[in-house]
Amino acid sequence: MSDRMRWRYGDTNPVVAAVDSGTIIEIGDLVWQDADDAKPASDITDQGSETANQEALADAFLGVAMQRSRNGDDAPIRVATTGVFEFDCPSGTFELGDLVGADENAAGDALLNQQVDKVAAAAYAIGRIAKRQAASVTSVLIDVRSTVMTGGVEGTTPSAA
Repeated sequence: MSDRMRWRYGDTNPVVAAVDSGTIIEIGDLVWQDADDAKPASDITDQGSETANQEALADAFLGVAMQRSRNGDDAPIRVATTGVFEFDCPSGTFELGDLVGADENAAGDALLNQQVDKVAAAAYAIGRIAKRQAASVTSVLIDVRSTVMTGGVEGTTPSAA
């Protein structure tokens, strides 16, 4: 996927995260913290199921990449830890507050870096739906909450406009 600025509104509360020189991150990627480095969602080791992969991301979720890191780069990048972002999703309807997590690829062995889907529990979530969609859509606004920096989705309040 190519760089895509996904931020739409709200405070982003950015942090500057280290990135290993061999890690490729695009603007708009969902990123997690692996020890002391940011990595894209797809770099999580396959846990054997979509929900297990989603939970692994939710547990270490850092935020949304606001800068890219190409192969060979080792400069830190800015990561938004909160805010409302627009992400692609499988076609569906969404209600305010619905929980969302990273979607999994068709092979079922890795998460997608820039696509989300509804999840059944807060343990799998990286955000909540911020705009109701009564008709079927393929992109949604989600209120993102970093687990690393804010404690995650459960018990949080929505971002201010």
